[in-house]
Amino acid sequence: MVIRGLDLLFSLAALLVFSPLLLLVAIALRFSGEGEVFYRQVRFGKGGREFYLLKFATMMKHSPAMGTGELTLPNDPRVLPLGRILRKTKLNELPQLLNIVAGDLSLIGPRPQTLRYYNFYRPDDRVCIDTIRPGLSGVGSILFRDEETLLSKVNDPIAFDDQVITPYKGQVEHWFALNQSVSLYFELIFTTVLVVLIPSSGLHQRLLSRVPPPPAELSKLLES
Repeated sequence: MVIRGLDLLFSLAALLVFSPLLLLVAIALRFSGEGEVFYRQVRFGKGGREFYLLKFATMMKHSPAMGTGELTLPNDPRVLPLGRILRKTKLNELPQLLNIVAGDLSLIGPRPQTLRYYNFYRPDDRVCIDTIRPGLSGVGSILFRDEETLLSKVNDPIAFDDQVITPYKGQVEHWFALNQSVSLYFELIFTTVLVVLIPSSGLHQRLLSRVPPPPAELSKLLES
């Protein structure tokens, strides 16, 4: 109840503060690219319940059926020009404040997945993760804040994402579900803000020392 109250307080305050920016982005999207303002995608939340995750549209309408599907890589041709700016600054994620108000998300929690990626989590990880609300940000989001760049360093990005990154995400989100607390909630909000504003801060390294260790092939990439 405490965290839910904080979610409502912070998300409503953020919507109020960022409302002029949200309006400007919406207008810019409406009159650029393909004219789409919002992108809705089915994700899995608490209890395995499906909900629609909201984002500002940054890619071509039928992107999931094109190229690398749900996986986005650096310089992906499906990303629209304005979309590149929104994705780099994470402004495309701001509409999820509405998901928080609706109760689909928390500010901090396991990142909600599509069915494809959800199925790559280990069964025990899924069971634990399903007990709490997913988050706008969280341990997985911070550790993989620049996942596109990580994937550009491997020979087969799709296979690496499916077989290495996604299962490990399940483990760290499982860790968060077991260790969730108000103090960790505030710590991860603070860390999220800093890694967005100062990507080179290296704060993710502090998290790496506390969560389950990544596979060797992933550890080298995360520490670089």
